[in-house]
Amino acid sequence: MHVISFKRLREFWRHHPDAEEPLRRWYKIATKAQWQNLAATRQDFSHADLVGVCTVFNIKGNDYRLISKIYYPSQTMLVRFVLTHAEYDKEAWKNDCYC
Repeated sequence: MHVISFKRLREFWRHHPDAEEPLRRWYKIATKAQWQNLAATRQDFSHADLVGVCTVFNIKGNDYRLISKIYYPSQTMLVRFVLTHAEYDKEAWKNDCYC
């Protein structure tokens, strides 16, 4: 899977240093993956959920949420947001996911 972009992850952990290791681990798994659908994604991340057109990943035991758009045919994933749980609960990100 081609993940765009690592920069968003790095920017997030600059403000939340405890997220660095879990985000690096997530990135390593995602970039090696060849997922074809949500079921395959859940084999690596059992709590991945489809919300609108976005796939939401729990990071660091649900302390953080990573919102992505996955294009399975082209094996491309866009990291749209990395959010704290409080930011996620405001639901502003849902506009980007057509919810």
